[in-house]
Order: sequence, then structure tokens, then C-alpha cells
Amino acid sequence: MQEDIENRSVSLAIRTGKLTAQTLKNAISKYLAHRRGKALNKGAFTDVLPQGKQTVKQLVGQNQGVSNIEITEKNIKSFDRVARKYGVDYAVKKDRSVSPPKYLVFFKARDADALTAAFTEFTAKTLRKKDRPSVRTKLTQFREMLKNPVSDKSRRKEPQR
Repeated sequence: MQEDIENRSVSLAIRTGKLTAQTLKNAISKYLAHRRGKALNKGAFTDVLPQGKQTVKQLVGQNQGVSNIEITEKNIKSFDRVARKYGVDYAVKKDRSVSPPKYLVFFKARDADALTAAFTEFTAKTLRKKDRPSVRTKLTQFREMLKNPVSDKSRRKEPQR
């Protein structure tokens, strides 16, 4: 029992003039960061793979083959929602060599079917948005209609019963 308690306990030595909650918090966070780094070097967390949006380096490091497509700047956020819905692992890279800059979406080759389904939904969603006018344009049209009233109204007097 004593040995079990010794294995679970942690000794933390801090040299400070005044022990405050802030210094204790900083010391514990540095210790935890040190432990995380030690565990990563040991290889304890190598089986945990990032999912969803990630860097290109992480995506290529999974050794599953990478494909890419080009996407415009306005559609990045809506693509992000659809890709998360379908569980696609992807990385977005901005290509600044051209003006205006273009965005490349890298994804795993094994996610091609899921990405195809995600893109069909994504394109259907963007096409639906283009078909309907925005609320602001409707409001401006109605304001213009109110400024220019129709003048061919005629008054008719009808006897009331």
C-alpha cells in the first residue's frame, strides 16, 4: 500500500520569495508541460491521430497519401462545416504566389468517398444560396418602391350602406 501511494505522489520544489496562487499555478503548468513533452518523446501518444482540420505536415505524416483541390476564399467557412459533418481529415493551405490568393484543400486519399459526398452537399448548399437574394437587397428594393409610389391610383367613392 505504501509503495502504491509513493508511485502516485509528486514532489514539486519551488524557490520563491512569496508563495502565491499565481506562482503555484505557473509551477504546476510547467511541470505538466514537461510531463507531456516527456510522454511524447517516449512515444506514448503516437497512436492518437489528429482528426478534422489539421496542418499539412500532420496530414502528410499519416502516410496515407494526400490529394488536393482548389477552393475560393468565400467558401472556406461553409466547407469547414460540411467537412466536419462528414468526418474528413483535411488541411487548408493559402497559396499567395498568385493574385488574388487561392486556397488549396489537402485531404487523405482514403477519405475520397467521404469528400465526394461532402462536396456534393457543399456545392448544393452554395448553389441554393446564389438562387435566393439576400435580405438587404430585398430591403433596398422595398425602400425604392416606397420612395416612388404608384401614381395611377384613382379614387372611387362608393356609398356606404
